[in-house]
Amino acid sequence: MTIGASLLAGTQAGGAAAETAATTTRIDFENTEIGRLPPGFTTGLTGGGGPVRWVVATDATAPAGPKVLAQTSTDRTDHRFPLAILDAPLLADLAVSVRFKPVAGEIDRAAGIALRLTDAANYYVVRANALEDNVRLYHVVGGVRTQFAGLDVKIPSGAWQQLAIAARGRSFEVSLDGKTLFSATDTRLTTAGRVALWTKADSVTYFDDLQIRNL
Repeated sequence: MTIGASLLAGTQAGGAAAETAATTTRIDFENTEIGRLPPGFTTGLTGGGGPVRWVVATDATAPAGPKVLAQTSTDRTDHRFPLAILDAPLLADLAVSVRFKPVAGEIDRAAGIALRLTDAANYYVVRANALEDNVRLYHVVGGVRTQFAGLDVKIPSGAWQQLAIAARGRSFEVSLDGKTLFSATDTRLTTAGRVALWTKADSVTYFDDLQIRNL
């Protein structure tokens, strides 16, 4: 099974008592042609500004092979949030991780994971920012982004890092490079939705090794 990349699905959690086996989907973009959006993804935009540009690019330092998904548009509109939306799976309770590399950006230099996305105006997003050195968790409702948790932490530019979030019901846990940063609760968005990669304004950001697991 392939979704715009080489993809590994069907890793099951052990335990005879489990009613539903956990399945992990992993995407590394290695089977996608350079300069194209991977099949299985669509683009979207929250806010204003010009067109977004998500394409597969090369980076010899990437953790899961030399191909990465890159957001390369440099529109400086501040309230502008490009999305690369994965068509499947559709989940409410899930754990998502992605490797990211902040490359450039003067207005912002951000990398994020959106989840429970029903459209480009309604979703949760956790994002790391290399200009502000922090990780923040927001809900976006009707296109309005509201922070409800976060932590100041060093986010180096030009280096690969791993951002992760687990969502179960109203509870969220955010991690960076395998270390839990904070937990939070929120009840604004409870239904199943899609997963997307996210940036802000003129951020040029590389992504690799996207993993999604149902909880």
